[in-house]
This record gives sequence, structure tokens and C-alpha cells, in this order.
Amino acid sequence: MRTQETSVLVRRLGIFYAALFGLLGIQMPFLPVWLQARDVESGMIGIVLAAPIVARLLAVPVFMREADRRDAVRAVLIACGFAAAAGYALVGLSTGAFLILAAYALTSLATTPQMPLAETYALKELTARKRAYGPVRLWGSFAFIGGNFVAGVAADIIPAGDLIWLIVAASVLIAFATLALPPMTSRVVEASAAPPLRQNLLRDATFVAVIAAASLIQASHAVYYGFSALQWSAAGLDGTLIAALWALGVAAEIVLFALQSRLPPFFEPIVLLVTGACGGVLRWIGMALDPPAFVLAALQLLHALSFGATHLAALMFLARHTPPAQAATAQGYLAMASGVAMAAAMALSGVLYRDFGSAAYAAMALTALAGGACGLVAHRLRRQTAS
Repeated sequence: MRTQETSVLVRRLGIFYAALFGLLGIQMPFLPVWLQARDVESGMIGIVLAAPIVARLLAVPVFMREADRRDAVRAVLIACGFAAAAGYALVGLSTGAFLILAAYALTSLATTPQMPLAETYALKELTARKRAYGPVRLWGSFAFIGGNFVAGVAADIIPAGDLIWLIVAASVLIAFATLALPPMTSRVVEASAAPPLRQNLLRDATFVAVIAAASLIQASHAVYYGFSALQWSAAGLDGTLIAALWALGVAAEIVLFALQSRLPPFFEPIVLLVTGACGGVLRWIGMALDPPAFVLAALQLLHALSFGATHLAALMFLARHTPPAQAATAQGYLAMASGVAMAAAMALSGVLYRDFGSAAYAAMALTALAGGACGLVAHRLRRQTAS
């Protein structure tokens, strides 16, 4: 019976991650296209797209704290799923830039806690069953590529002003996927209630160093996320090749997630985090040299380290280091720190790319290096604590 319950959990959690990242695969490239089709000017598009960053700072700490306090991670995740679906429908029905901004900002209050809540649920339930996170999470990476492809084909068939309804449909799938997630088991709930005292996580130097390291390494992707397609297009690469390069990076990430349970014991979370930083430094130095396409393909494989290893390391550390009763709060801190770091890096990357072109990646290499330095500090602090 236990094996059957675990199989149901893994299958439904995989479906949920596929729905969640399928939405991102549609939204990231095509929401700006829809906004432009609704006559939102470029400056206002930037403001609309910044709404989730502000919402993350407002909503995530409140939602995550309440999820921990009430021991209701799944319930809050379900509420956010249905609220987000209703919110995206409201965005689609809104007219005028300011109404669209208001509707999207409200929707972001529900969407931004979804990821840290999902990670909290997944880590608690999978850890309780001694199952690895990576092989389940990889379905989200597959779905991200699928969402890109589906939306790209749809964009050639339907009017740009109707693309929002793809996002609405994907958000409805997420809502029902959250509803299908099994209730958190009694064993996990008991573990969550076990610690008699709550720690102040922000006074834990190792925790803060790991959060800073992961946030900086992930933020080092800003130039890549924002300007790689523009750079490669200007260099003469066609859209199909650009899409293939992006897909190659995600494929490398998928391989790492699939192999998580087979990683040698040496790759404990902080070592894996520093490995991710090293991969980022190498990747961005290579990108700064404006290499030919065959070298770009090799550099894209480093996405498995710069993103994949960093992501796995942060989640593995939180799962092992954070008191179970504060798992959601810890995920909230990671989400907020990552959001602030990425927002700052995105703002800086626009200026750097405008003034220096591909050389802007040098700043991203320095950002990844700073993240690696924080990781080494965390490693030293951990050893001091252990001794």
C-alpha cells in the first residue's frame, strides 16, 4: 500500500510540475507579445512585468509564514492555484494599460507564492518517502520546452490578442493539479510539529550564506535570460537555432535532475552549490567572448551546473538544515532573496548590454563568482559548527 501511495504522489506531483512550468513556458516569451497587442506601450510593459517582483516581496512572506503556522502548505497551494486562474481570467478581460496592470498585480499576489509552496510540499513528501526530488522536478523542465513550442505554434495561428487565453487555460490546469495532490501524510505532519521552538533563520549565518550564494548564482543568468536571443539573432543565428540552444540548456538541466539520486556523497549541498558557481563563471566568461555557434552549444551544457546544480543544492540544503515546522518560511526567504537579486541583475544587465554588448556577460561571471565565495563561506561555517 505504501508503495502504491508513493507512486500516486510521484505521478501527481510530476503532473503538477508539468502544469506549473508549462505555464511559464507560455508566459515568459508571449505575455509581452499579448501586452503589445493590447496597445500597452513598451515602458508600461516593463512596469507590468515588474509587478510579480513587488508582489513576491509582499505576498510570499505572509503566505509562507501562514502555511507554516497553520500547517497548511497544500491548502494554501490550492487556494493560490484557483485564485491565480481567476486572476489571469480577469487580466484577459481587462482593457487599458492601468486596468491590466492592476489585474496582473493582484494575480501576482497569488502566483508568486506557488513555487515556494510547491517546493515545500514536494520536499516534505518526497523526503518522507526517501524519494529524490530531481527525477520528479524534471517533468517541469520538459513541460517548459513544450509550453514554448505550443505557444510558438499558437502564435502563428491565433491573433496575438488572444494569447492570454493560453495562459488562462494553463493556470486552470495548475489549479486542478494542485487539487489532485494527495493530502500531506500524518507522518510528515507530525514531523512538522515536532520542534518545540522556532529558530530565527536570519540569525543562522550558514543559512544566510547559502541563500545569498544561491541568489547571486541564479541572478548571474540575467543577461542570458534577457538578451541572449537578441545577441544571437544579431550574430546571424536563425530562430530555430536559437530555440535549439535554449532547449539544449534545459535538456542538460533535465539530465542532472534525473541523475540526482546517483550523485556521489561528496556532492553534499554546499559542495554542489560551489560547483554551480564554477559552472556559471566558466559559462559567462565563454559567452563574453562572443563565441561561434558550436562553442555556444558546449557552453549551454553548463546550464546543468549554473542553474541545475545551484537549484538542487539550495533545495537540498533547506530540506536538511531547516526545522520542518519552518520549511515554508525558509522557502519564502529563498524566493524573496532570489527575486530581489534577479531584479537588480536584470536592471543592471539592460544598461550593460546596451553599452558593452556580449561583454556584459563578464559582470555575470563576477556575480557567479561572488555567489561561489558566499558558498565557500557557508562551507567554512558549516565545518566550524560541526567541529
